[in-house]
Amino acid sequence: MTATDPAQVTDPAQATDAARGTLAKAADENFPVAPFFLPRDWRTDLMAVYGFARLVDDIGDGDLAPGGADARLLGVPEDRADDRLLMLDAFEEDLRRVFDGTPRHPLLRRLVPTVRRRSLTPEPFLGLIAANRQDQLVGRYETYDDLLAYCELSANPVGRLVLAVTGTSTPERVRRSDAVCTALQIVEHLQDVAEDLARDRIYLPAEDMKRFHVQEADLAAPTASASVRALVAFEAQRARDLLSEGAPLVGSVRGRLRLLLAGFVAGGRAALGAIAAADHDVLPGPPKPGKARLLREVGPTLRGEG
Repeated sequence: MTATDPAQVTDPAQATDAARGTLAKAADENFPVAPFFLPRDWRTDLMAVYGFARLVDDIGDGDLAPGGADARLLGVPEDRADDRLLMLDAFEEDLRRVFDGTPRHPLLRRLVPTVRRRSLTPEPFLGLIAANRQDQLVGRYETYDDLLAYCELSANPVGRLVLAVTGTSTPERVRRSDAVCTALQIVEHLQDVAEDLARDRIYLPAEDMKRFHVQEADLAAPTASASVRALVAFEAQRARDLLSEGAPLVGSVRGRLRLLLAGFVAGGRAALGAIAAADHDVLPGPPKPGKARLLREVGPTLRGEG
């Protein structure tokens, strides 16, 4: 390190706590991130990828740990730490340092051996950063195709990284994985309608809102009207169809990877079940599936049903 390295002016304990807090969010995801039944090296690499993906989302959403450790590690002045585009630019610079082994942020340092071991390329990581830049500039999507283009950046790279880490990537698996990841992203958007609106973002296509006679003000209500519920049900069916399109990915692999991928699909289906159980009223808060509902979905997914 040089004397001007931002890592030297950051409390190591604070930096470690911030990284640990980011990784702890894995427990709140709709899908298993790195479950115990996977080989240890897979778990290590998947958590390294998750740490990157979670941190870039936290930067884009303004959800970083208090104290400014992340900004200092990335070389951003504390009085500019709220500038998300600046933070994303600095984060991209540190990502590029991953590929020569010199990143500053501890979560990116964890990524170095994974990138080397799995021969990962920058493209999927850059896609996730681009999605978060887009979130700062685009708050509404006119069409479903516009939303799919966003998901190509915000979600699909994650599945492609999972396939790369596990050494199972093929063009057909990537296509199926993209369908699953886009579905999971749409499900998350449906769960988080109220939270996203508070950030001045709406991921329900404007053309669909018009079709169902839903105004933006309707999304700010404490509970959903019949029109909002109908719109959410319509988008949920789209996500369900995408999960069905991507589900053959599960049967294309064997062993513990098959169980992991089944968990992704089952997690999406369980979340959709929770939304349906709430009568598609997502406005009071995100409907979340319990473990029992998730487990009920795993078996049929493994058997190729649904």
